[in-house]
Amino acid sequence: MRFAGSDDDGGKKERRQAFLIRYIEQHNYITLDDIVSLCSVTRQTARRDIMALEQQGKLRRTHGGAVISLPLETGIYHQRRVANADAKAAIARKVSELVPDNASVFLDTGTTCEAIARALIAREKLRVVTYSLKVATILSDNTDFTVAVPGGFIRNVDAAVFSENAQSFIRAFKFDYVIISVSGIDEEGDIGDDDYAEVGAVRAAMQQAGRVILAIDSSKFERRALVRLGSISEMDLVVCDATPPECLLAVLKGEKTTYYVADVDG
Repeated sequence: MRFAGSDDDGGKKERRQAFLIRYIEQHNYITLDDIVSLCSVTRQTARRDIMALEQQGKLRRTHGGAVISLPLETGIYHQRRVANADAKAAIARKVSELVPDNASVFLDTGTTCEAIARALIAREKLRVVTYSLKVATILSDNTDFTVAVPGGFIRNVDAAVFSENAQSFIRAFKFDYVIISVSGIDEEGDIGDDDYAEVGAVRAAMQQAGRVILAIDSSKFERRALVRLGSISEMDLVVCDATPPECLLAVLKGEKTTYYVADVDG
């Protein structure tokens, strides 16, 4: 994904800034160096673009770059469901192998976790807590699992349920496994999401967890999310579709975390 052209007339500037928004929607984060490289502009022009888009309420500046500030659109969410579908299915199969029958499970929201829900249908007698109505529907329509969801308002884009009491609801349970996915893992190994409420719900679940499984496809490697959840080194198990890059392997070295590379062709 690259922007063609470097002249700075008004029309070109508008097209370049629209390109930057599309890029951040897909990658969650962009640096000044990315803008310079992708758009063939100076750092001063890159800064002006970020400032202009922030004034329009379309992104938020961060140290050295920017993240999206608009709510996730339904079309983008549907694109994510299709993107890397084979990788997500392979990750889901591996996660299902790691979760035994009769386990108590917290399952996060998002397209990867929806794939995991479909794979978990092969298990028996699970007890599942989730704040994703999509996950709850997949499981309740196809199994006799016990499924619990908090009450609250439903986010239209992905049918996640949020309320002031969601975290208290989650903390009432103990989980053998907490299965999460995130928007990105940066070069330092920090994992995060772009929604503060999601991070709060996941943190509440992790505090009640026997083991935490991070399920993530390789497109999320070396991406920075808006809200920090923790470090990859805090995970018990990481399931992905490719070997993590060297920067993340360095973080994992000597830690308790075990990572599995799912067989996409299997």
